[in-house]
Amino acid sequence: MLIQDHQIDLNTPTGLMRCYVYRPKATNETAGKKFPAIILYSEIFQQTAPIRRSAQIMAGHGFIVIVPEVFHELNPIGTVLGYDDAGRDKGNADKVAKTLEAHDTDTQAMIDYVQTLDYYSGKIGAMGFCLGGGLAYRAALHPAIAATSCFYATDIHSGLTPSNPGNESLTRTGDIKGELQMIWGKQDPHIPAEGRAKVYQNLVEKGVNFTWHEFNGVHAFMRDEGDRYDAELQLLGYQMAIGLFRRVLY
Repeated sequence: MLIQDHQIDLNTPTGLMRCYVYRPKATNETAGKKFPAIILYSEIFQQTAPIRRSAQIMAGHGFIVIVPEVFHELNPIGTVLGYDDAGRDKGNADKVAKTLEAHDTDTQAMIDYVQTLDYYSGKIGAMGFCLGGGLAYRAALHPAIAATSCFYATDIHSGLTPSNPGNESLTRTGDIKGELQMIWGKQDPHIPAEGRAKVYQNLVEKGVNFTWHEFNGVHAFMRDEGDRYDAELQLLGYQMAIGLFRRVLY
C-alpha cells in the first residue's frame, strides 16, 4: 500500500508537540475508506531514520501512524538525537526530567487529534521501542487504546526519580483493558530477567489480556542501524505487531 505523510503541531499542557503522521495514500482505491490508528512512540532519540522507517512500514499495512516528539518540552521542534554518547546522555536526562503525567497529556492530545480525521475508523492502538515501549504500555492505561505492542519496554519494572516513577505504570496495570503484546530480548541488560519476571507476574495478577514473547536478542534488535540490529527478529517483530493490530483494530 502506498503511503503519504504530513506534520502536525498539537497543543498540550506542556507546550507545542510536533507529530509526524503517516497513512495510506489517498487514491481512487482508498477513497472513502477509514483506517485505524497507531501511536508509535520512539526511543529517547525521537524520530530518527529507523523510527521513521518503522512508521512507514506500519502505515503501509493500512494504519494511520502518529509519531510524537516525546521530549517536545525539552528540545526545539525537529530535534533528533544521535545514536552516540552525547545523544544517549541527553535522551536519558530528558527521560528523567519529564513526568509520566506529561506523557499522559501528550497521548490524550494525539487521541483527540486523530478523532478529527475523516479517514479515521475510530479504533486506536499504541506501539513503541525501548523508552517508547514503556510509553506504549503507559498509553495502554487509556481506555481508548484497544491494542498495544511493546518492544523491549524500559522503566516499567523500576522507578526512575520522584518526578518520573516508572513503576507507577506497573501499579496501574489493572487499568489496561485492551490487548497487550510484550516482546523482549533475553540478552537485554536494560530489562534483566528479574525485571521481566516482575512485569509478567504483575500482568498475570491483574488479569490483563496479554501475550509474552522472549527472543535471543539484545536491546534494540529492531533498530535497523548499528551492530545490535537483527534482521530476522525485526521481520518477526513486525509480523507479530501487524497481526495484533489487524486482528484487534480492524
